Amino acid sequence: MAKHVLIKRVYDKQAPSDGYRVLVDRLWPRGVRKDELQYDAWVKDLAPSASLRKWFGHKPENWEQFRKSYEEELREDSQVARMRALIDEAGRKRMTLVYSAKDTDHNQAVVLAEVLDRLY
Repeated sequence: MAKHVLIKRVYDKQAPSDGYRVLVDRLWPRGVRKDELQYDAWVKDLAPSASLRKWFGHKPENWEQFRKSYEEELREDSQVARMRALIDEAGRKRMTLVYSAKDTDHNQAVVLAEVLDRLY
């Protein structure tokens, strides 16, 4: 099955192959001016809850529990509706989720991309 949703750090150069770019952080990325970041949507409400984000603290040892808890948050009806609306907004374009975390393997974009791919 082809991946419809990719992930990329906000600090990485934008590419035409990114398609519909979505910022998935709840907070604006440090060191990035708002007029510099190219994105089509900023979905703060799809980011992990503030309490979950703070608990996770980007610690790899918390990853598995974070993943489970975040997926649970994303199963809420309001979140499913937001994800479906985001897919509709992207149209047939590939979607690239952009995030600011340093760890490219343990961050919310990894989880959100997997969930969105299942909805496509």
